[in-house]
Order: sequence, then structure tokens, then C-alpha cells
Amino acid sequence: MRRSLMLAALLLSVASAACGSGSRARKEAAELTGGDPVRGADAIGRYGCAACHTIPGVTRADGQVGPSLEKIAGRYYLAGQLQNTPGNMVRWIQHPQQVEKGTAMPEMGVTDSDARDIAAYLYTLR
Repeated sequence: MRRSLMLAALLLSVASAACGSGSRARKEAAELTGGDPVRGADAIGRYGCAACHTIPGVTRADGQVGPSLEKIAGRYYLAGQLQNTPGNMVRWIQHPQQVEKGTAMPEMGVTDSDARDIAAYLYTLR
């Protein structure tokens, strides 16, 4: 429980810092996830995430099948059940069917590195 509270405080401080500067938000997201937000935006395009999701800052990412990912970094839960932590974000990106059997989000074969990069990009969306 204490670890969850500490992580929540960290995420809140990242959210506060991210509101002020794009480059600062990218740096904070990279530190939080171990990924690269710039590579993450590219990976979002390569894996076709934009076909289902509206994703701010990603060209032609205006899908209507899955939820909008606007401000996803500030949400408390992912997929309605996972606490929004970097590890859970990576897990959901890589293995949505293991997290929620039957979800519309398919397994896309996302690599560990790409999942961290995608999570880093998503953590800039505050």
C-alpha cells in the first residue's frame, strides 16, 4: 500500500511538471518508463494504434473503436481495472488479452522496448 501511495505521489508530481513544458514532459515520461516518447510516437504508427484510438499528437490518430487516449497519463486506471503505473501500462500494451480476456484490443506482438517507448509517449499525454 505504501509503495502504491509513493508511486501515486510520483505520478502526480510528473503530471504537475508535465503541464509546463513539452520537453520537460518528455524527459519526465522517459525517466518514469525507461522509454523514449519520440520513438513511442513512431511505434504507435507502426503498430497501427491510430486505427482504433484517438491519440493527441499522432498524425491521423482519430480511431473510434477504442477509447481516446487523451490525458491517459492522468487516469487512475488502465483498461478499467489496472492501476495506472508504468509497468501496468507496458503490460497492457503488450498483452491486453492476458489482462482482460476477450477485450477488443488485440495482441500486436509489441516488443519490450517498443512497449516502453509507447508508454513513455502516452505518459506525456496529461
